[in-house]
Amino acid sequence: MANMFEKITQSLVKTRDRLFGSLKTILPFGGKITDEVLEEVEEVLYEADLGPHAAEHLIGELRRRAGEINRGETDPFAVMREAVFSIINRFEDTRVRVGNFSPHVITVVGVNGAGKTTTIGKLAMRFRSEGRSVLIAACDTFRAAAVEQLGVWADRAGAEFIRARPGAPDHTKHNPGTPSGADAASVAYDAVVRAKARGTDVVIVDTAGRLHTSRNLMEELKKIHKVIGKSMESAPHETLLVLDATTGQNALRQAEVFGSSLKVSGIVLAKLDGTAKGGIVVSIIDQLGIPVKLVGTGEGLDDLRDFDPAEFAGALFAR
Repeated sequence: MANMFEKITQSLVKTRDRLFGSLKTILPFGGKITDEVLEEVEEVLYEADLGPHAAEHLIGELRRRAGEINRGETDPFAVMREAVFSIINRFEDTRVRVGNFSPHVITVVGVNGAGKTTTIGKLAMRFRSEGRSVLIAACDTFRAAAVEQLGVWADRAGAEFIRARPGAPDHTKHNPGTPSGADAASVAYDAVVRAKARGTDVVIVDTAGRLHTSRNLMEELKKIHKVIGKSMESAPHETLLVLDATTGQNALRQAEVFGSSLKVSGIVLAKLDGTAKGGIVVSIIDQLGIPVKLVGTGEGLDDLRDFDPAEFAGALFAR
């Protein structure tokens, strides 16, 4: 199995080849830092979606250490690698951990097509491989196909699966102890209650993602969180936002919308291997202050990896 650095390096091939590859032309070994060179570097950094603040920081570091670079004492790629690391290494621990709760409740949010279903499936596989019991709750009650796909993942992972009974009423307002209704919050409530009764270790709650600009969707997600809190104090313990790395700045806007409405504890950046704009990782952490906890580096079952700032920065600026 490839280690994390190798997987991240492979997943950033498009980013390096199409964008950061340009830096090798602008800043070859022995190349000098000039104002013209810095302008070209800044343009490349913007194209890679690092964001204005991060790009300015990198340019500032190159300018500050221009003497060392021009004397051949320092590699400009190393300078940029260190600068990126200083931006993204702002959280003590970004791993998804199961806390001292029974169950540990994780809600997964994001727009349709971002990769929520696959992420949930791979998370369930990870927890099951650690010997933990898992219950997956299908709370996207609008997409039957998504529910069916999630059920397939639950079977593969050996996880319990709960879904709405079509046509059943919403019981969360009047009698929360009754079985699941078609309302998403009812399904979430019932899942946590069932997990508590059975001693399940982890509950993963899927949610709808029809439009990230839809106020109705945000209200629905808030309702799910509120109902989960009623079923278990302090829950949900983690809210993961899944973003499609290939969407670049649109992913950043999605993070802004979800983050303003919900208490997002971490981001899963899916499809990192399919984008030429891997710098969006830096932009999200820098501008929003939300940790990237997991990255999708391929289609394999083990291609959902813990995010490591040092390895990411190293892979991003690998010559």
